[in-house]
Amino acid sequence: MYKLTQPAEIKRLMGKYGKTFKKALGQNFLTSEEVLDGIVDKSKITDKDCVLEIGPGIGVLTCKLGMTGANVVAVEIDTSLMPLLAETLEGYENIKVINEDFMKLDFEKLLNEEFRGKKIKVAANLPYYITTPILMRLLEYKSHILSITIMVQKEVAKRLVAKEGTSDFGAISLAVAYRAHAEITQIVTADNFMPPPKVDSAVVKLTILDKPPIKVKNEQQLFKIIRGGFALRRKTLVNSLQSIGIPKEKTISALETLGLSATVRGEALSLEQYGQLSDILFL
Repeated sequence: MYKLTQPAEIKRLMGKYGKTFKKALGQNFLTSEEVLDGIVDKSKITDKDCVLEIGPGIGVLTCKLGMTGANVVAVEIDTSLMPLLAETLEGYENIKVINEDFMKLDFEKLLNEEFRGKKIKVAANLPYYITTPILMRLLEYKSHILSITIMVQKEVAKRLVAKEGTSDFGAISLAVAYRAHAEITQIVTADNFMPPPKVDSAVVKLTILDKPPIKVKNEQQLFKIIRGGFALRRKTLVNSLQSIGIPKEKTISALETLGLSATVRGEALSLEQYGQLSDILFL
């Protein structure tokens, strides 16, 4: 059994395989058993579950996931980590590591071949540099996912759970709210990683909703409006939507119908109000 949360063990393994920490890939490895246990506990993973991990690193979280008895598939982009992972994960017959870029792999094929179409749970310590693209790709496949429990940069976590009218509220907040219930379960300071990043992190759990909390005529148009609403963050919603081709007069009229001022900004509207606005604008 490897002590993968101990810096000395991490250094030994990295040295053995001639590895250095790749900043470009966001390689900051967890050194806290408590945080790891928190991720697994909040994920509520059992031996009946199918689990996807993205970016296993040296396998510290992967081992914890494997101990649950779940069917675990870990996707690692760094080819040079594969021999190291083969060592640290030796003996776990329920873990499979795939050496691919998650953003480029055939996700439908992965779901069908590795999980036989069963709904999955996602648990991962995501690289900071690509957190949002990974999360948005996962949410595209929400019908195949039960929950997503991820470690992200603290500032990103705050945006994922933000409510309208707050400084952290943005398009990503609405994208998440439309598809999941999000909560921050743990704040993780930088000293829980090796090497320590320059910022603190947080664990966020997204429980996928059975159906969206609002009903709209056209989901694609809704998210066009949402993205447009934050296109010019310091401008009014009217000006922001004009930047994506919606005439000012049309937006002002729609806002009046909703009882909203023509000077309102995008961050002031709730998901429900964005849904109503989208339906009016695209009658």
